Amino acid sequence: MSTTVSADGTKIGYTRTGQGPALVLVDGAMCFRGSSPNDALAKELSQHFTVYTYDRRGRGESDDTQPYAVEHEIEDLAAVLKEAGGEASLFGISSGAALVLTAVQHGLPAPKLAIYEPPFIVDDTRKQIPADYKARLAAALAAGKRGTAVKMFMAEGVGLPALMVATMRVMPFWSKLKRVAHTIPYDTAIMGETQSSRPLPEGLWSDISAPVLVLDGGKSPAWMRNGVAAAARALPTSTYRTLAGQTHIVKAEALAPALRDFFQQ
Repeated sequence: MSTTVSADGTKIGYTRTGQGPALVLVDGAMCFRGSSPNDALAKELSQHFTVYTYDRRGRGESDDTQPYAVEHEIEDLAAVLKEAGGEASLFGISSGAALVLTAVQHGLPAPKLAIYEPPFIVDDTRKQIPADYKARLAAALAAGKRGTAVKMFMAEGVGLPALMVATMRVMPFWSKLKRVAHTIPYDTAIMGETQSSRPLPEGLWSDISAPVLVLDGGKSPAWMRNGVAAAARALPTSTYRTLAGQTHIVKAEALAPALRDFFQQ
């Protein structure tokens, strides 16, 4: 592990592996190195790229300077890009995909971008996130009820069935999720108004000119695929591709070839 320092002085832990053009992988909610789908993906891609994975602030080996702001997460990613030579292609998964789009929209340099299933909610094909979700989530965290916050996120934010969430609560990884529960509002902030069950705001990514590969899984729920398709339409330089047989928990061996082909073009 190595560390870099973000613009506000926050220490950010990162790992570099492989050789070739620089590629930075950006995690979604509650994931960090050692507990991330990007770990396996980095291994798959390291034969072709110099791959950087990092702990987003508040997770793993990275610090958590307060107050939080999405702008600071963009600065964190910029600090990792500096370690990569000042510019790198970017891949983001889930809310990490939304972070990548926001960062590049705000001027972060990247020759190419790829995103997998940003959880945009653009219609009524899934239950709406309750209007008081953010307030109740903040209250649970303020009261030290980390397990309650994770349950709320999984059931109301992600939209998982109650039985699945109940099963998750007795699994060994639940304790890892509780350790990073305080970062759930960070991803909620990154998603902004894109989970409102309404069409994406017009011109949301109007300043993105780099080629973008937009990916989803063929077995993912309709609401998520609808949101991904809407993102592809909103990005004028996008290529939209579906990975057959995949869900939101995408397998690295299915994802890596698509990313390799795109980034090596």
